[in-house]
Amino acid sequence: MHKTNITEETIKTAINRRGGRRFAFENIDASKAALVVIDMQNYFMKPGMAAEVPVARDIVPNINRLASALRKASGKVVWVISTFDEDTYQEWSVLNNLFSDDRRKAMMENLVKGKDGHKLWSEFDVKPSDLHIEKNRYSAFMQGASRLDAQLKSADIDTVFITGTLTDVCCECSARDAMMMNYKTIMVTDANAASNDDDHNNALNALGRLFVDLYSTDELIMKLGDQHARD
Repeated sequence: MHKTNITEETIKTAINRRGGRRFAFENIDASKAALVVIDMQNYFMKPGMAAEVPVARDIVPNINRLASALRKASGKVVWVISTFDEDTYQEWSVLNNLFSDDRRKAMMENLVKGKDGHKLWSEFDVKPSDLHIEKNRYSAFMQGASRLDAQLKSADIDTVFITGTLTDVCCECSARDAMMMNYKTIMVTDANAASNDDDHNNALNALGRLFVDLYSTDELIMKLGDQHARD
């Protein structure tokens, strides 16, 4: 698990911007919330894979706990799956400049439907009521990248809990876009994973100053439980 470090400067900046409140979203309507789980696929989870993120395996229990708590509180769980094909690389050709031939080939071989790397990690507790959304860009909320925004709006969702990997890539991109598309956005500090602690913490601190609220798994589950008890 990452050693999460939210700095005093981040907390002070957030409080100042929010008029004395640390959290922008203190009252969460769970029935209008979705747990968005990003890219927790074999390609990023399996030992030996080119894009392996070892810490991602450590956050699986927290994601399962959040999913269970949110379902009980009448919220939605969404599994977001990176799905790339030849068309993706032609339309998003700058990737050819950003990756080596070997890394690009590994992505092509593993993030295509039907490949082992494309599959969701087997240790997740997935339910029939959950949504499964494919995306072909880092951000799940970018226009044209997926059906996520349309699906959430049709379910009357206005709040998203961002989890998954990588904290500083797909999760950060998705969080920024979600906030700018008017979703109340929460990054779950111990249910995101990056390549190292610095990358993880730099992303969280950057987001926490303006774009999102930062909650731990326990803090969020406590909020959901309190609401469930009141209902």
